[in-house]
Amino acid sequence: MKSTVDKGKWAEDQACAFLESEGYIVLDRNYRFMKAEVDIVAFIPDEIVFIEVRSLNNALFGRPEETITEKKKRLLYEGAEAWLYERKMEGARIRFDVISVIGEHGIDNPEISHFRNAFWL
Repeated sequence: MKSTVDKGKWAEDQACAFLESEGYIVLDRNYRFMKAEVDIVAFIPDEIVFIEVRSLNNALFGRPEETITEKKKRLLYEGAEAWLYERKMEGARIRFDVISVIGEHGIDNPEISHFRNAFWL
């Protein structure tokens, strides 16, 4: 049985491959600042995108994107602020996206949904 860390890494790998196929450039993964973590930081022309990846084996009891709490949103925002500050990019155009991955760890074609501008604080 795979650990939750292995499952999370697999889902993030799937999300990165999806983003790159859509023309995004992945700048950073698993950026941490205090209690905050940003799964993926990506770039498309004129915009930096902070992405939360959520995954489930199936959608019998709800979809992965529905599991993001207000607390998680605040932590993502804090992580994004720190990431921008460290790189002297405050004031850059940003957005927060969510990528949902549904499927068993290791399958070749999970269901991937990309929610652009998923939230703002």
